[in-house]
Amino acid sequence: MEDEWEPPVPVGYNDTNRAFIQAFMARGSLTINEGQKLIAEILSAQQGGDPIDPRSITQDDFNNFIRMARDAVEPLDYDIRNMRHQHRNGGERVWAFINAHSDPATQMGTTRSPEEVAYIKRLLDAMFEGFNTPRMEVMAVDEAQALKVSRPPRRQSQANGAMNGDDEENSQAPTSDRGLKHSEVLSLLSSLVAEGWLEKSPDGFYALSPRSLLELWSWLVAAYNDAEDDTSWQPIKFCEACKEIVTYGQRCAERDCLVRLHDICEQAFWRARRDKTCPKCQTAWTGNHFVGERAVTSRSGFQKARGRRNGAGRRSDRAGALATQREAAEDEDGDGGEDMDDD
Repeated sequence: MEDEWEPPVPVGYNDTNRAFIQAFMARGSLTINEGQKLIAEILSAQQGGDPIDPRSITQDDFNNFIRMARDAVEPLDYDIRNMRHQHRNGGERVWAFINAHSDPATQMGTTRSPEEVAYIKRLLDAMFEGFNTPRMEVMAVDEAQALKVSRPPRRQSQANGAMNGDDEENSQAPTSDRGLKHSEVLSLLSSLVAEGWLEKSPDGFYALSPRSLLELWSWLVAAYNDAEDDTSWQPIKFCEACKEIVTYGQRCAERDCLVRLHDICEQAFWRARRDKTCPKCQTAWTGNHFVGERAVTSRSGFQKARGRRNGAGRRSDRAGALATQREAAEDEDGDGGEDMDDD
């Protein structure tokens, strides 16, 4: 009988590195501050005596633990990648423990039911197709929009049922996707936020977290972008400065231009240029054309509804979204794209 294969162990790998990997996997993602606290706890437990102050853990210490962990998990098709948070804590860097060959079913849906996995895919479609157009690049959904995709389109559900068939031969075949109840959707959304896959903003919009963007980066590009067309608008966009995915930031005022910038990148970007004009089309960069939920929340219709929100609850929130739809339709020269549609 052949010996079972064991992954190679990096030189210097020890129990503290093993404990770090286990804790990292459980958390899913880490900032430098969280990493310092984690390493201090591990070293304190190993060495005994007085607790180690997390502030004594340097950036180099943290980098060494990350490097050792990455070397250890790479043979197992895992990886550790990082990106800056697009709008929190001044763009702090986030490291994520990811499956190197990931899609929604293998990561966000690892412990989910088939119906929940199917819902997650519909949610992603809503973010990156339904509410992401050349007119309004929202790439986020509010609660009502998340509930709207609780069930698959009727045609899709009927097609799945027809494929399964009703005869005895197919009696053991998987049932068609019947979707989720609204209470189940709300529970799932809360779980995805708690696990760090989604983030919920103060205005109630759900968007992918850095952990999800790092995990699903390649899948998102393959699923939604046209690899053979690099000159037209694409659903997944990248920052002109740092080249990372943009789901929250700024866009050129010229709608057909493809330049996007993170808020956290723009100061350094413009400091290195002579004037504040788009590097591709030379249009003046105003800084008030947004990517992400601000494509909705910055509009007057949403702002007016937010002012009436006290005591009005969800109905006022929805009125704001509908007002934003009308406003977008009126001030975008009649372009026929679909935006924040509530039909």
